[in-house]
Amino acid sequence: MADLPDRVKYLVIGAGVHGLSSAWHLAKEQRARGEEPDVLIVDKTGIGAGASGIACGVVRNNYFQPAMSELMAANVEVWEQDPPGFSYHPVGYVALGCGAQVDDLTAVYERQQRIGYPSELIVGADAVRSHMKEMFPDWRAQGVEVCLHEEKGGYANNMASMQGLAKKAQEAGARLVTGVTVTGFDMDDSGAVKTVQTDQGDIAVEQVVVGVGPWIASLWEMLGLSDRIDVRTPEGDVHKDQEMWTYWYLQEGEISVDPKLLSLPDGSMPPVLHVDSDAPLYDDDGKLITDELWGNYFKQDPHGVQGGAAPIIVGHEFEVDPYPTASVESSFADMWCASLSHCMERFEGKRGTYANVRSGGVGCFTAASFPIFDDMRPNVYVIADSNHGYKMIGVGREVAQVMTGGHSSVLYPFRYERFATGDLHPVSNSPYPWS
Repeated sequence: MADLPDRVKYLVIGAGVHGLSSAWHLAKEQRARGEEPDVLIVDKTGIGAGASGIACGVVRNNYFQPAMSELMAANVEVWEQDPPGFSYHPVGYVALGCGAQVDDLTAVYERQQRIGYPSELIVGADAVRSHMKEMFPDWRAQGVEVCLHEEKGGYANNMASMQGLAKKAQEAGARLVTGVTVTGFDMDDSGAVKTVQTDQGDIAVEQVVVGVGPWIASLWEMLGLSDRIDVRTPEGDVHKDQEMWTYWYLQEGEISVDPKLLSLPDGSMPPVLHVDSDAPLYDDDGKLITDELWGNYFKQDPHGVQGGAAPIIVGHEFEVDPYPTASVESSFADMWCASLSHCMERFEGKRGTYANVRSGGVGCFTAASFPIFDDMRPNVYVIADSNHGYKMIGVGREVAQVMTGGHSSVLYPFRYERFATGDLHPVSNSPYPWS
């Protein structure tokens, strides 16, 4: 039996990036106020056992949505506090797009300049090619007419970063108990949770944080919240009775090569790369893979080169136990390896090195593809990250601020109410649902 207390001030459900970060900052806040930390994290499996532990690890601020840009700047700020402790590599991020994306990336760049986020914009196929060849002399991508090069951002090693975050939470005074499954909530007449029921016993609580990634639908139901929603568009149209959740398989993989294959000419670590192109994509034998807009992302990895492509919708219901260990359709490896070769000559002939490793996983998206950060019961703060989660290590800092009586301007645009008011986030021209 797990060693659970009978009661706790703050109960945090989930030991992924959001739960660990929230617990860390709540404990820090209590200490700052002269209180003994009273924060408990419970997880039915262990640290980083779900999406956070197999995330590709990319940290970026390439978002078309103003609110996402400001939120990500706050997250990068936290990553930069302790790169070694978070196993974080601040190598930067390069987003390349086709002609249809010039306006989008220009808008992103202009916003980044307004908020003081350092980046460089290059427009025009020749100028982009020149910029990329300075980093990668064998660069040869076609169908690319704009480049947004973010000086900040980069990537982190998934499980190492979760272990580092758990260490910070525990050093701050939070307790972590694994092997505990939440089974229900006992609420009073106001809807506030009095007791959290688990398979190891009940815990009386003052406040609860739910940060369970793709398991959000089950906790949402336990809280008595509806899985259907009316969504008002910014134009005032109302779409009745929409599904609250949609599951996507995240298509990610790896080629087992010397990681230095992707190094810069001076041997240093390269930035993370994201390419959206409208040029026809062929494999190394000349077979057409697709003649429609395609996208990829890739980075140096301890075991080779890792990255992914656009996800696959799998529906409104999905069994996340056990959490999937493979998440790609059969054609993914051909497409992704062909896209690497399209970008750089060094990847030609590397299809045979593709490794079917545990990566990607399944994500649970909200009705509008962007997160919900809000009090969904009087004393229950829900983090429904819509699969933007891993990179958002600073959300916990903002949650702790809200839960201790403050306000977060970067979380406010993601309140649940926006679905009813039509205050939704704009959609970009990227093939990715979260860009």
